[in-house]
Amino acid sequence: MTQDDPSPRPVGAPVVDWSPRPLPGGEVLEGRYARLEPLSAEAHAAFLFAAFDGHDWLWDYMPNGPYSSAAQYHRWVRDVEDDPAFAFYAILDLETGHYGGVASFLRMDPANGVIEVGNINFAPVLQRTRAATEAMALMMGWAFENGYRRYEWKCNALNRPSRQAAQRLGFSFEGVFRQHMVVKGLNRDTAWFGIVDAEWPALREAYGVWLDPSNFNADGSQQERLSDLTRLVRASSDPTL
Repeated sequence: MTQDDPSPRPVGAPVVDWSPRPLPGGEVLEGRYARLEPLSAEAHAAFLFAAFDGHDWLWDYMPNGPYSSAAQYHRWVRDVEDDPAFAFYAILDLETGHYGGVASFLRMDPANGVIEVGNINFAPVLQRTRAATEAMALMMGWAFENGYRRYEWKCNALNRPSRQAAQRLGFSFEGVFRQHMVVKGLNRDTAWFGIVDAEWPALREAYGVWLDPSNFNADGSQQERLSDLTRLVRASSDPTL
């Protein structure tokens, strides 16, 4: 081998007929149990503040909050609803009729087909509900059905519930970025998780099985666990769980 005549080297598989993907455009995402509406200060802030109020621990791993008044939370929603770096949704539980949380698309990279879900904050009224799981499935479905190649989840490495949620939803653990951020004056190591488009069909089927009403007993308890349905799809597991 010479410098002028190198031997063949691996360069990656071709991505055929690729073009940039669309950005989220204010769509309402609706399923059987949840409806996700583009976040609006006027439409949602008061309901969401009422759901979050008195639960300051919900903000422990968030970059913002907690909020001491409805007016303060309203200002935050007003600021982020028009920020092009995010596409925030308010999550309505269709079974209870209550708004119980928010989530957003962020770090949107349509040129490479990569998008992240984050800023997930579910009030106790929404946690551990079918609506909460379906909200995540709806956002993931929007991304892959619009041609994204990679869907990401990142969280504070100390946030064990978030790591558990990512793995349950079928995200593969991809490592920890040490000293990745400074949040509220504190160090944050960041755990990274991802799903690629080839995994979406199997995950879509898993969500369909879990969310089917026949999967739940009369008392609301599940028959099939989502983590069992997604386990075979994940390329890697979180070693801390």
